[in-house]
Amino acid sequence: MNALLAWYFVAVWGAGYVFTRLGLQYAPPFTFLSLRFLFGLACLLPILLVWRPKWPESRLDLAHLVIAGLLMHVVQLGGSHYAQYLGMSAGVSALIISCQPLATAFIASRFLGERLRPGQWAGVVIGLAGVTLVVWHKMDIREVSLGSLLGTLFGLAGVTAATLYQRHFSPRADLKAAALVQFAVAAAAFVPLAIVVEGFEVKWSGALFGSIFLLVIFTSILGVSVLNYLMRHGEAFRVASMMYLPPIFAVALELAMFGLLPGPLALAGMAIACAGVAMTVWTPRWRSSIS
Repeated sequence: MNALLAWYFVAVWGAGYVFTRLGLQYAPPFTFLSLRFLFGLACLLPILLVWRPKWPESRLDLAHLVIAGLLMHVVQLGGSHYAQYLGMSAGVSALIISCQPLATAFIASRFLGERLRPGQWAGVVIGLAGVTLVVWHKMDIREVSLGSLLGTLFGLAGVTAATLYQRHFSPRADLKAAALVQFAVAAAAFVPLAIVVEGFEVKWSGALFGSIFLLVIFTSILGVSVLNYLMRHGEAFRVASMMYLPPIFAVALELAMFGLLPGPLALAGMAIACAGVAMTVWTPRWRSSIS
């Protein structure tokens, strides 16, 4: 069951790259994210009226969920989406965000007491090398500006900090309550930005509605909940190593949807990235929720 959850996360996170790029053609980033989280709240509220969550027991518990939501949704998505809006190529963006396993491994080994064997460190580096080969054909350094680079680095810092923060400070939080609190925080942050900075300009279309629906239901609600669940039941750097696989799934999805056949370099990168993840996750004596 837990292995299926891990692969579900890989699939929806990879699909998120494709549907985000589609949605940003119809609305600028803050407006697109406002619509995404407002729709998310509209979906969650009636569900939680029937399937009641366990709310935070204290203001401190609530504050931890708010901070994790700001990091995961506002910092991560706001930064990465704005970088794409400013013209950063998908390859460069995916490569920078894919540094998360390396950043998580460093933090987990340095500050959280998780020990990595030499083979696992090698797996982290090999996985990143594989992702580099996968996205190499999409990389265009000429499109990288200071603003887009900072936005993507903010996104990397946000997703890394959010997963570790919620794992450490809210390990027993109800995932339904966490989703509602964090969606509300994200909407409260993005709606004013969308109005003031972008004038809330939207080109309404079926493709926009479709991308928002898929991103909200399968990525923001189910995908983030699965990620938090796996972080609770596995070592941080092992779970984070799965972040190497979504770009590979995104390439496969592009092939299925648009007929974009990956070249030999990308195919080799897929194999190398999978090998790196295997080296990081698997050990003969280790058993966890994602093994």
